[in-house]
Amino acid sequence: MDKLMSPRRVVFILSLLLGLQPVTTDLYLPALPALTGWLGGSMTQAQLTLTALLLAFGASQLVWGPLSDRYGRRPVLLAGLALYVLAALACVAATSFPWLISWRALQGVALGAAVMCARAIVRDLYAPEAGARVMSQGLSGLGLMACASAVLGSVLAGTLGWRATLMALALVGVITLAVIAWRYEETNLHPNPQALHAASLLRTWRSILRHPTFVAFCALSCASYAGLFTLLAASPFVFIQVLGWSPVEYGGAMLSTSLAYLGGTFLCRYLLTRHRVQRTVALAGGLSLLAGGVLLGLHFVGAYSGRFGGYALLLPINLFLVAHGIHQPCSQSGAVGPFPHAAGTASALNGFFMMCLAFAVGAWLGKSMGGMLWPLVAGMAFWSVCIAAVAWTLVARLNLPAPLKPSAAAESAAAP
Repeated sequence: MDKLMSPRRVVFILSLLLGLQPVTTDLYLPALPALTGWLGGSMTQAQLTLTALLLAFGASQLVWGPLSDRYGRRPVLLAGLALYVLAALACVAATSFPWLISWRALQGVALGAAVMCARAIVRDLYAPEAGARVMSQGLSGLGLMACASAVLGSVLAGTLGWRATLMALALVGVITLAVIAWRYEETNLHPNPQALHAASLLRTWRSILRHPTFVAFCALSCASYAGLFTLLAASPFVFIQVLGWSPVEYGGAMLSTSLAYLGGTFLCRYLLTRHRVQRTVALAGGLSLLAGGVLLGLHFVGAYSGRFGGYALLLPINLFLVAHGIHQPCSQSGAVGPFPHAAGTASALNGFFMMCLAFAVGAWLGKSMGGMLWPLVAGMAFWSVCIAAVAWTLVARLNLPAPLKPSAAAESAAAP
């Protein structure tokens, strides 16, 4: 790996690429209710600014993935990030919800290149067991960017308005593009000339979709992200409109969830030095289930007593985010682990299914919110049950390779 990039530079680049996703989805959340009023739209249209982005984000990866396997990660990253900046600027200039939704969808297409390549880069450089540790470091960087997004979004929304939150996305995109242009060195050293051939691509998709390791870890990443997306899509309306919090108070709540997620990524690395991936994920599944149970319990107690405090709501939500910080590094690296020669395609399929599920969750929330707490509570509780079920069955049954010792795993690179 020394011939390519230092481990520190790899983690920094991963943090930027992976962190672009929470920046894109989280930073403008405090401005969402105000944006809805300013543009004269409905709650359903407001949800579409997020769900359309994520559906485009997932679908685009099916194209970016094979392209990066054929031509390399670098050209895909440069093209995708340039498109991201242009789409972000167009969002700032939007004058109606249809235009904003359209430009956000294009932004999602561009975002797909960044996140897909980040997961593929980990598989380019590291064996699966080491990849989970490196991915957790990159996702720690994501957590830091999510923390900054929560604070910055609430400040910008409260002082400069919703367009300022969207302008901030363009600035982050420019910075990320500059870093990739000047500091990233190609990691796909063995491009696959057959990657874009239709017959070859179909065979690759079929082999990936039939692989039990991909199925198990993809299911885990999807269920965990669906729970997170339930929070992202419902929380602005729950905290600001139902509970009456200010955008700044809501930003503080989202900061706490980002810190909980960040703590989960550190806990993930700690657990992986002591347990196999299956055991680590099983323990996190217990945390997810506990979070869902407490969330339901608090809701029913609040409904019975007629009082419900938002701060009490944050306790199980943050516990869910700690578990999410364990599930995502393990599942995202595990899903691409068996496919060193098709890491981009495997990463793309995993991302595609995650975003399709997120779109379905967003559509359900758009029809179910109605000024109530219940959709947020029920959604997160449901996905916590799914997470535990996948962790304790599909993942637990996998016959994974024996892990490397931490000292060796930190330095090993995957064989081409």
